[in-house]
Amino acid sequence: MHSPDATSPAEQPENFPMREVEFVAMMASIQALMALSIDVMLPALGRISGDLGVSDPNERQLIVGVFLICSGLASLFPGAIADRFGRRPVLLTAVSAYVVLSFVCAIAGSFELLLIVRGVVGVFTSAMLVMPMAILRDRFDGDRMARTQSMIAMTFMVVPMLAPMVGQAVLLVAGWRWIFGIMALMGALVFVWVWTRLPETLRPEYRQAIEIRVIAGNMGMALRERASLGYFFGAAFVQAALFGYINSAQQLVAEHFGAGVLFPAVFGGMALVMASTNFINSRIVERFGARRVSHTALITYIVLAAVHLGVALHGESLWVFVPLMTASMCMMSFIGANFQAISLQPFGRTAGAASSVMSFLRTVIGAVLGTLIGQAYDGTARPIMGAMLACGATALVLVLYSERGRLFRRINPPGFYKNVVPPAAH
Repeated sequence: MHSPDATSPAEQPENFPMREVEFVAMMASIQALMALSIDVMLPALGRISGDLGVSDPNERQLIVGVFLICSGLASLFPGAIADRFGRRPVLLTAVSAYVVLSFVCAIAGSFELLLIVRGVVGVFTSAMLVMPMAILRDRFDGDRMARTQSMIAMTFMVVPMLAPMVGQAVLLVAGWRWIFGIMALMGALVFVWVWTRLPETLRPEYRQAIEIRVIAGNMGMALRERASLGYFFGAAFVQAALFGYINSAQQLVAEHFGAGVLFPAVFGGMALVMASTNFINSRIVERFGARRVSHTALITYIVLAAVHLGVALHGESLWVFVPLMTASMCMMSFIGANFQAISLQPFGRTAGAASSVMSFLRTVIGAVLGTLIGQAYDGTARPIMGAMLACGATALVLVLYSERGRLFRRINPPGFYKNVVPPAAH
């Protein structure tokens, strides 16, 4: 078992077979498979629940909620396995299972069976959440990692932007079961890409033993590291609010605000603006530092949530809701990539275990609270706005704990990462 370290991984010569553009696109595509499992079916939730005999309209949210909860619970395991056997075999196994199980979802004959298979998909998909973070930490650290993660997130955001429109288009010409066929096809394409192009990024000297003592010790280090703990949990609470919105978006935007068939375009437009925020973050984070950018965004997020809650209490239209919610989602972009980079900074030797801990906390807390927030939907935006305010304030308290009461610190000076060369592939 190794102690965590905060040293730069960039002391070896570069020998990586992919240029940055392809690397970013691949990591984004891997993460996008998980997003595709959620966003492409949002327009179809009503039809799926109707065809499978579900009477309670809020129960349709379980198609998303069960997937997210199982993904979060399972995310404790891929990192530890990958710290022993490498990132590549774990990732290929997960993507192949994703393809097969998507076909099983397509032929599910009952709502209960669909939920069970969706839960199993979530278990395997957890690796697609953990592995890109571990691979990224294998190659980069600090503000450089935050910059690359922002570029990945920007590319990844194409999926929530286009997926609902793809789902809506499928419904116009075929049944909802074909949506799962599209998921299987996309998974197969990503499998071939990873198989042919991605080398192993875990250094041989960093491989960990598959022993309960070693795994528990590595995960325990992540939970005992004060500098990371507040960011682990802070990211989870911010994500909970986002999941709460996603769970109820179809009912809130399409039905309550009357967007109807325009829902995919509205949802996609908001995602497009969110993607542009990730691009901005990738351009500014090395100049200002991940802490300064994310702390500013978190405080702005809390203020926006308070304002939006006040507006929601007095009633609002779609075109008041959309810009306010979009602004809050943009702050989430600044928060997410930077919180991830800050929290993983101390764990160069045990990036897999630390990524699993972060994914577990973020996804489980996010999914459970997000499901509760979604189930609290009352035909207005008030529950989600109140939840965003509470989650943002909680995240700020947690960050203050990790930073020992000092916000906006800068660890490394501007320009520190310009001459840093990522390590070679193995």
